[in-house]
Amino acid sequence: MSENREEILADFQACTGIEDVAEAIYHLDETNWDLLRAVSRVMPPDSQSFQPRSDPDVMVVDDYINVPSSPIETATDMMEVGNNVGHSVANNLTSEQPSTSRNSTVKILKFNIQYCDRIITIELPETATIYDLKLKLFNELKISPCRQLLSGWARMAQYENTPFSALQLPQESALLLTLKPAEGGFTADDDLEVQERLSGKYTLNIKCEDKTYNLKYPGTQNILKVKADVYTLTNIHVRNQIWSGWPPNIDDQTMLALSGINYPEHDLTVKRSCFVNHNKDKKQNNTNIVQIDSDDDEFEDASESFNVDDDYFVDNIPSKRTEPLIPDNIEDEIVGSISFSEQFTNRYGPVHPAFYQSTLEDAIKEACQKPAAERKILAIYLHHDSSVLTNVFCTQLLGYESVMQMFETNFILWGWDLTFESNRTRLQTYVNNALGATAAMSLRNIPVDRLPALVLIMRIRSSTDIFSVIHGNVGVNELLSSLIEAVEVFTEHQRVEIVEEKERAERELVKWEQDEAYRESLEADRAKEEARRQQAQAESEARQRIENEKAQELARKEAHRKEVEASLPSEPPLSQGDGIAKIRFRLPNGLSIERRFQANTPLKVLFDFLTVKGFPREEYKVISSWPRRDLTLLDINNTLKELKLCPQETVILEER
Repeated sequence: MSENREEILADFQACTGIEDVAEAIYHLDETNWDLLRAVSRVMPPDSQSFQPRSDPDVMVVDDYINVPSSPIETATDMMEVGNNVGHSVANNLTSEQPSTSRNSTVKILKFNIQYCDRIITIELPETATIYDLKLKLFNELKISPCRQLLSGWARMAQYENTPFSALQLPQESALLLTLKPAEGGFTADDDLEVQERLSGKYTLNIKCEDKTYNLKYPGTQNILKVKADVYTLTNIHVRNQIWSGWPPNIDDQTMLALSGINYPEHDLTVKRSCFVNHNKDKKQNNTNIVQIDSDDDEFEDASESFNVDDDYFVDNIPSKRTEPLIPDNIEDEIVGSISFSEQFTNRYGPVHPAFYQSTLEDAIKEACQKPAAERKILAIYLHHDSSVLTNVFCTQLLGYESVMQMFETNFILWGWDLTFESNRTRLQTYVNNALGATAAMSLRNIPVDRLPALVLIMRIRSSTDIFSVIHGNVGVNELLSSLIEAVEVFTEHQRVEIVEEKERAERELVKWEQDEAYRESLEADRAKEEARRQQAQAESEARQRIENEKAQELARKEAHRKEVEASLPSEPPLSQGDGIAKIRFRLPNGLSIERRFQANTPLKVLFDFLTVKGFPREEYKVISSWPRRDLTLLDINNTLKELKLCPQETVILEER
C-alpha cells in the first residue's frame, strides 16, 4: 500500500471510527479511494447534522464529494485546497453527531415563502417533510411539486422525505420559490396552464423614466430578448439596466411562460444603473484623491522591477476608496460584476487586466463553452478588503505589464468581492450552480489571509474543472510562472482537441453528405412512387368514368328500347292478305329475322322494331337489296308501300 493510501486509510478510520482495517479498505475500494465519498458512504447525510440558516458561515452543498482530480498534477496550490477541503469535511463529520433528543410535544414550524409578488405563509408540524410543504404549495398555487425549487436552505434530494425535526430548522423560515425549467414535459395538473402560456402572447408594460413601452412577446421568448429590445428603445445597455418587477432568482435565458410573471399582461420598470454615471464622476474626482493620498516616490518604486524576491509583507497600503467593490446584499449578479470592475478601477487605477462584466455562467460560456480553437482559461479573481495582501496584489501584480498581456491573450478574467458574507454566500451559489458543489466548497475553504486569489478554470475534454488556485502571497515571477504553466497545459490539450474537433467535423460532414444523398435518393424514389400511384389512380378513375358512362348509356338505351317497344304496333296476321309487307332482316352476325308490317306502316315503325331488337338506327345502316338504298337516310314518315317494300323485301343491317 502506497504512503498516500495509508494516509487516506488513517483519515478514513479517524472520521468513521471503523477499527477493522479490512472493512475500511472495502469501503475505500468501493469509492476508488475517494476519502469524502467513502466517509459519506459510511456516514450518509441523513445521519449528519443539518446546519440551520442562522449560521452564515456554513453552506450545505448537494453532496460530500471529493475535488475532481485535474488531468495535470502540477498545481500544488490546488492540492493544498483539496487537502483543506478534506480535513474540513472530516472534522465536521467527526465532531457533529446526530441529535437523539426528542421533545415531548410537537413543535409547529412556520414558513414564509415568497413567490413572485406573493408571500405564502404555511405552518406545519416538525414531523412533516419538505414534500409535505411542496404539497401545501401545490394546493395553494397549483404548481406541481416536481417543478418547485425552494431556495433559502440546503436543497438536497435525500432530505425530501426527512422530517423537519431531523433538519434542525428554526421556528420560522423565509424561503423563495422558483420554477424548474421543464425538461421532460409537464405534469397533467399544470400542463394545460403552462401550454396556454407557452402558446399565448404576453404584453409587457415597461416603464422607463416618463415613457411606457407596450411590448408583445410569445411565451417562448426569453428574458434576454426583452432586455435587448429595451436597449434598442432606450439606449440603456443590458448590463446597465436595473429592473423592477421580474420574479427573483431567474436568469436571462428563462422563457416568459416559465418566469412566473403575470399572464397575459405584466408591469415592469427599468432604469439606468446608478454605477455608470455615479462612477464616472468618481473617476474624475479620483485623480485628486490619488495626488493627495499617494506618494509619487512610492509609485515610482512599485515598477516592473518587482519580483518574487521582494518582500510582499509590506505595510498595508491604505485604499484610495473606502467604498466596497461590490455593495452588501447585491441582488443582481451582472450589476455586481459591473460594480466590481468600475470600483476596482476607481480604487486602484486603470492599469489592470479587463474584467468580464456579466454573470459567472456567461463568463464560463465565453471562456470554456466554445469550439476548442476559440477557448480560453477562465480566471476568477477573489477579492477581500480585510486581507493585508490585497493592495500589493492589485496595484503591483495585476498592474504588471507581462501579467496584463498574459491575461489579455489567454484568459477571461471575472472578479468578485468576498468582503461581505452575503456576497460570499452568493458566490457559493453561483459556483455551485455553474461548476458543482465540489468547486464551491474548494473556494469556500480559502482563508482570508491567503486572499486575494486567482482560481484558474479550464475545459479539458468534456469536463470544466478548477485547474489551480494562485493565492495572494506570491511575487510577480511566481505568478507569471503559474500562469504560463496553466497556459502551456491548456495549449497542449487545446491542440489535441482542435485536431479531434476537425476530424469529428470532417466525419460529420461526410456523414451529412451521405445522409443528404440518401435523403435525396429516398425523395426521388418517393416522387417516382407517388407519380406511379397518381398515374394508376388517374387510369383507374378514367376506367371507372368510362364504365359509368357506358352503364349510363346502356341504361339510357334500355329505357329508350322499352319505351319504343311499348309503342310498337303488334305484328299483323297472315290472313290479312295483300295489305301485308313481309320484311326479312339480315343481321351483321349472319342470322336473319322476319317481321310482318301493315303496308301503310311508316318507315319509323320498321326502325323502332330494329331498335327493340338491339339495332338502333344511330348505330346501324339499313340497306335495301334492289335497288340498293340506305333506308336510314330516307324520310321516316314514308310508308312501306310508298318505298316499294311490299309485299316482301330483304334488307341488310350494317354497322356504321
